[in-house]
Amino acid sequence: MKTLQELAGLEVRIGYQRGIVISDGGSSRADLVDIALWNELGTENIPSRPFMRDSVDKHRQEIGKAIEAQKAALLKGATTKKVLSALGLFQLDLIQTEIDQGSFVANAPSTIRKKKSDKPLINNGHLKSLVQYQIVKKGSMD
Repeated sequence: MKTLQELAGLEVRIGYQRGIVISDGGSSRADLVDIALWNELGTENIPSRPFMRDSVDKHRQEIGKAIEAQKAALLKGATTKKVLSALGLFQLDLIQTEIDQGSFVANAPSTIRKKKSDKPLINNGHLKSLVQYQIVKKGSMD
C-alpha cells in the first residue's frame, strides 16, 4: 500500500530542461526548450516535425506493454523509483528513435547547405542527446 501511495504522488516528465543554451557556431543562440518547441510545433519558417508527439502516437501499443511490465515489477517488489525510471528511460528512447527514424518534412536547401545534412532534427545532436526524464511530485512546477 505504501508503494502505491508513493506512486500516486509522483510522475515522470520526459523532455527538455530550460536553461541549456545552444549556439549555432555563430552569433545565434537559443534555449534548447525553444528549439524543441519550434521543431515540434513549427513556426512561420520551420515546418512542424512532431518527434515528441509521434514518439507517443506511433507507439501506443509498446507503451501499454511497458506500463504492464512495470505493474508486474511493482507486484514483485520493485521500488517506485525503479519503475518510474524504467518508464522514463523507455519513453526517452522512443523520442531518440523518432528523432533518428521519423518521417519529417525535408530540410530547406538553405538549411542543408548550412548544416551540410538533409536530415531534419539532426544538426549538432543536442535534441537527441539532451532529452531527459525526471521523477517529480505530481503537479509540481519543478
